[in-house]
Amino acid sequence: MASYQHIRLATKPTAQISYGFHEPVSTPSTVLVVYLNGMGLPQASWAASITKLQEIRQGSATPALLTYDRFGQGQTTDRDPQDEGASDPTHGHDCLSAVKDLRQLITQVASEKLGVADVDSLSLVLVGNSIGCPLARLYAHEYPRTVAALLLLDSNIANTDFVSVFPDPDAEGFDPATLPPDVTPDLLRTTRTSVRKIFHPDVGSKEGLSRKNLLNLLPASDGPILKGPDGHGPFVTVVGHDFETFAQESTNIGWSKSATTTYLNPFWHKYNEGLVKITEEGRSKGPLQAPGSGHFVQKDNPAFVAQELDELLSKVLQ
Repeated sequence: MASYQHIRLATKPTAQISYGFHEPVSTPSTVLVVYLNGMGLPQASWAASITKLQEIRQGSATPALLTYDRFGQGQTTDRDPQDEGASDPTHGHDCLSAVKDLRQLITQVASEKLGVADVDSLSLVLVGNSIGCPLARLYAHEYPRTVAALLLLDSNIANTDFVSVFPDPDAEGFDPATLPPDVTPDLLRTTRTSVRKIFHPDVGSKEGLSRKNLLNLLPASDGPILKGPDGHGPFVTVVGHDFETFAQESTNIGWSKSATTTYLNPFWHKYNEGLVKITEEGRSKGPLQAPGSGHFVQKDNPAFVAQELDELLSKVLQ
């Protein structure tokens, strides 16, 4: 298992980023797997799935693996220098800024660890969870022909405020008769209030990563269409949470299981159906449901993550 190290980005030399690196096994340094955290779990959350992947690919070629904690997250205790003096430190920088930091990190790691001077000669495999999935999509769009594959694990729904997923019982023309038997107007009010406090884009983050403009950056789940290193679209596998597991877990943060089952799960699944279209036909898989997994798929079912990544690597390395 890789030990965590620290690096200073040349673009932000006053702060350090924590990262973990696994050397490639029996393969040239032409492919790099990069794991992109959500906001809820740091890079350590990938450890179990990496161990499972190494077990699966024992005796087979395995590319280099890179994990990292963004500024203000996990073992990266330094804040993003860009946020200094921000009027609201919880909204200090946006997802494009995080993508530029990732680009710089990959550039330096590729040079220092793999001896690759031209970062664009690398083929990247991006594995994201939650907000890590929009970051992966933005990276592949901002730096076309560099990303060979994406494994998207319960992507953040980038084009919603989350609250409007649930009907507003106080809206003009609302008809309570349209509700299923176990969903009441009061239950909807409680759920919408809870969702707003946690997931609305106006809610900032401890790391300073803002989602306020994410709707403008990624207004649709089925675009932009991405291009991979070979001129074709990247291989894309889209994974969602287990509906029943997620609905049960939602009660822990004050949501109604019935409301989650009736409104949020179908909405999220439809979003995932769009994600499989960000590449050309025949190069995508899903949307799948990770058995027994809530939102943090790499924590709940690391073997499933390893299995799907192994399949992607077999395509990229062939």
